[in-house]
Amino acid sequence: MDNSNLFDVKGKVVLVTGGAKGIGRMISEGFVQNGAHVFVSSRDAKACEQACKELNALGKGKADYIAADLYKVEDVKRIAEELKKRAGKLDVLINNSGSNWGESYDTYPDAAWDRVLTLNLKRVFQLTQAVTPLLEAAQSPLSPSRVINIGSVDGLRVPALETFAYSASKAGLHHMSRVLASHLGKRGITSNTIACGPFQSKMMKATLEKFKDVIEGGIPLGRIGSPEDVAGTCIWLSSRAGSYVNGATIALDGGSVVGAKL
Repeated sequence: MDNSNLFDVKGKVVLVTGGAKGIGRMISEGFVQNGAHVFVSSRDAKACEQACKELNALGKGKADYIAADLYKVEDVKRIAEELKKRAGKLDVLINNSGSNWGESYDTYPDAAWDRVLTLNLKRVFQLTQAVTPLLEAAQSPLSPSRVINIGSVDGLRVPALETFAYSASKAGLHHMSRVLASHLGKRGITSNTIACGPFQSKMMKATLEKFKDVIEGGIPLGRIGSPEDVAGTCIWLSSRAGSYVNGATIALDGGSVVGAKL
């Protein structure tokens, strides 16, 4: 029961959507550095190519990419087809791609709901559905395949910012992940959610530039998340150590959700 076996992800095939930048890149790097074969997917082919070049220079594991625009449902099917052709199985699916839309309540548009819920919720279900045969092909009794959904603390609490569709989509994602845990567990696949607090990413860049001190002041641990925090949590959930975790929503936020405000 040593660490080298408990947290081993060497040789696992991992798909990380939005894996070229931000939190997705942090996760991809953690898996590659621990010997996994990571497929990075994003609509930005150049970013994917550059990310894979940098990830492969790290050694141990390897990185490939599948350029895909998840706003296009046909690209969901293409990702599954490419994975089947190039790997034949999938040990870990990390649904990380997402979008946000901030606008005042009085002018919040219909388009925001369509755009945000499509990517953050609908496509997560459809991609998981499309790669389920590949996840089933990889599972064994003591080593289920894993689905890890990247949620948000804004799906657990009421955020200060006016991001109505985003918060609703992440709350929906958290519960959909639990529903999938019940259905897919019987097929040898776990489903869990990481509700992330603030990390350095494109989505958070402007907010952190303006309010980093305020944000960190509201976190009991006094800092934003690091690459090791999110990569380590994903590796734990994907390893033997996390093989009995199913249907969980893990707040990865330094305690911001539970921090006292008075």
